[in-house]
Amino acid sequence: MRNVVILAGGSGTRLWPMSRDDRPKQVLPLAAGQSLLRVAYNRLLGLVEPENIYVCTVGAITDVVRKELPELGPHNIIGEPARRDTANAVGLASAVVARNDPDAVVAFVGSDHLISPEEEFRAAIEHGFEVVEARPRSLVTFGIEPTHPHTGLGYIERGAPIEGTSAYVVDRFREKPDRETAEEYLATGRFWWNSGMFVWRASTVLSVLDELLPESAARLREVAAVWDTPERDATLEEIYPNLRKISVDYAVMEPASQGKVDADVVVVPMPVHWLDVGSWAALADTYAADEHGNRTDSITLSCLLDSHDNIIVTDDPDHLVAAVGLRSHIIVHTQDVTMVCPLSDGERVKDLVAQVQSDHASYL
Repeated sequence: MRNVVILAGGSGTRLWPMSRDDRPKQVLPLAAGQSLLRVAYNRLLGLVEPENIYVCTVGAITDVVRKELPELGPHNIIGEPARRDTANAVGLASAVVARNDPDAVVAFVGSDHLISPEEEFRAAIEHGFEVVEARPRSLVTFGIEPTHPHTGLGYIERGAPIEGTSAYVVDRFREKPDRETAEEYLATGRFWWNSGMFVWRASTVLSVLDELLPESAARLREVAAVWDTPERDATLEEIYPNLRKISVDYAVMEPASQGKVDADVVVVPMPVHWLDVGSWAALADTYAADEHGNRTDSITLSCLLDSHDNIIVTDDPDHLVAAVGLRSHIIVHTQDVTMVCPLSDGERVKDLVAQVQSDHASYL
């Protein structure tokens, strides 16, 4: 049976101070008044049956997720007691889905992407399902054709085409490049942005984890074995926070693409406009710019004098943000925090959050 898991466990630190521990970016109304999580869920309707849509999130915000998606059944929210990165999230979700359907095919999609046209997204995921159903030992990822030499994303280098499909063998995964390297990638025509979305048979990825991350795989199976019993929460709390923290790219996709297991890695093109809402600069791409390149959301009240190419956001429609002579800065105002940084340092908001964690943890 086909299933989809929405990964919604990220902390959204680069969108602080709007994104907080108890209200991370995926549940904020950042998509024309809707939450990114709601938009992600709606994109899946018609692709699989609603009862086969799951959300994997941090246990602390499961109530918020239920409020955002009241149509989800109680067993369709998988709450992690701690963030242990994506390898453990996909391992846990795959094991939970497989407990009632050992032959389950599972797609994993993000909760913080804006994608259009949605029919192309669904067609690509559908093709990913078909590839995995025909090739049980394949791990499918999705490539986005780059529109510019992005330095904040990973890249996939595609190899030989797979006959009878639109998929390609993955030659290599590449880390976030510098500008010159990204330009070289685009010039070859062989590189796609790494979307961070996947499709595989649950049994396949679990067997790969058995080989590549054996201790975690064994412990995740222990959790799945008691998932429908009263022991679930205690077992999850005992085991999950102690698992090795590692991404699915490092733990599974990269070594599998290097031939370290018998599963192969293939990439399916996803011809969409794709925005990973991971930073203020990325989110601002959805805002209209004024004649001076300043971007604000729909509720922000601002007064800007001789100011150009700024991003200004507030969650209080009655609060005026005023600036004079400001160039290429980010200003984010909330009830208890005002954050200002040069646009060129937008990726360093994550570092700022670490400093706030040390000095002013109550503001996270």
